[in-house]
Amino acid sequence: MSSPFDDPVSRENTCSVKFDARQAVFGTEEVIPVWVADMDFAAPEAVTRALAERAAHPVYGYTLFPDSLYQSMIDWFANRHGWEIQREWILMAPGVVPSINAACMAYAGPGEGVIIQPPVYPPFFSSVRHSGRVVIENPLVPEDPDTGDPGHYRMDLDHLEECAARPDARVLLLCSPHNPVGRVWSEEELRAVLDIARRHQLVVVSDEIHCDLIFPDKPRHTMLANLAGPDDALVMAVAPSKSFNMPGLGLSALVIPDAERRKAMKAVFESMHLPQCNPFSIAGFEAGYRHGGPWLDDLMAYLQANRDYVVEAVGQRLPGIRVSAPEGTYLMWLDCRELGLDDAGLKRFFVQKAGVGMNPGLSFGDPGSGFMRLNIGCPRSVLKEVIGRIEAALDRDVSDH
Repeated sequence: MSSPFDDPVSRENTCSVKFDARQAVFGTEEVIPVWVADMDFAAPEAVTRALAERAAHPVYGYTLFPDSLYQSMIDWFANRHGWEIQREWILMAPGVVPSINAACMAYAGPGEGVIIQPPVYPPFFSSVRHSGRVVIENPLVPEDPDTGDPGHYRMDLDHLEECAARPDARVLLLCSPHNPVGRVWSEEELRAVLDIARRHQLVVVSDEIHCDLIFPDKPRHTMLANLAGPDDALVMAVAPSKSFNMPGLGLSALVIPDAERRKAMKAVFESMHLPQCNPFSIAGFEAGYRHGGPWLDDLMAYLQANRDYVVEAVGQRLPGIRVSAPEGTYLMWLDCRELGLDDAGLKRFFVQKAGVGMNPGLSFGDPGSGFMRLNIGCPRSVLKEVIGRIEAALDRDVSDH
C-alpha cells in the first residue's frame, strides 16, 4: 500500500543545504544526500496553506507574536505530552542552536564549564567554545547493561556526578531525545540527572526539539519539566521545526519557569539584536502545532517502517556495519568500526565508492569515531538505493582484496 511519504519531492536547485551544498561538502554532486537533519517530505498541508494565506497579504513588516501562537504551543504540549506550560514562562527564540549559544552566555561566565554528553549534536561543542566557555565532556556509554547491545547508549551517571562537582561547572546541556544515538531517556535516568543538577547547582538546558519524533513501538518520551520541581534550574528548548519538517522557518521557544533566568536569557538575545521571528515563521509555527497532529502520526508510522527496513538490510546485506533501532528521531547511528578504516578513509569509502553522503561520526565528538549518521527522513526508495550502493561498494572492496 503506497503512502504519500513515498512520493519524491525534488529539492534540487531550491538552495537546499542538504542537496545544493553537496559539491561543497562532499566534493561531488553524485552522492545521495542522507545527512542534514531535515526530511525530504512535504510539510503538512495546513502549514503550507497558512504560509500561502499570509503571503497573500502584501505587507511583510515587523510582526508581533499573537496570543494564538502561544496558545497553540500550550495546547500541543498539554495534549501530547501532559506538560502544563504557563504563558509567562515562554520566551520565543530564533532557533534552538542560537538558544544554546545564548544559554552558555546567560548561565556560565567566561572560562566556566558547560557539560555535554558526546557523541552529540555538533553545535553543543561550538556553542560552548565560541562563547568562551569550557567544554566538560561526559561521554555516553555504548552498551545496554541488560542486553549487552553495543548500539544502545546510556548515561555514565557516576562520571556525570564527577563533572558536575567541578568547581567551574555551571550548565548541563541535555539532548533529549538524543541526537545522534536515538535514545529516549527513561524517567529513572532523567530523575538522576535532576538530582545531580540540584546537588551541584547546575542549570539544565534540555534540548527537546525531537520530543515529538518517538517511534510507536518504543517507550514514550518524558519531558524533563514534568519531573522537575519548582526550584529546579531548568530551561526547556522546543520547536515545531523537526516535528513538521520546517526548520528553515527558524522559530523556536524556550520555557523558563524562573523569572530571573528568563530575564537573563532575554538579555542575551537583546544584546545581540537577534531577530526572533518573521510573519511566515509565526504562521508556520502556529499551523503546525494546531493542525499537524494527524500528519505527524502518519509520519512516525512511515519512519518506523523505514527504520525497520534499514535494521534488517544492514544486518543481512552490509557486513562490517552494525546498527540498532533508535527509540526516537529520524536519525540512525551506523557502527562502521569493523570495516577497519580510519575516519578519513570511512568518509572516502561512502562518498567516493558508495556515492552516499552521510554525517561523519567524528563530527559528534571523539566517541563518534568509526560511526556515520544516516537520515531516514526520505522515501523508502531512496533508502533502498542507499543500501544497494553501500552493498555494491562493499562487494567491490572484497573482490579488490
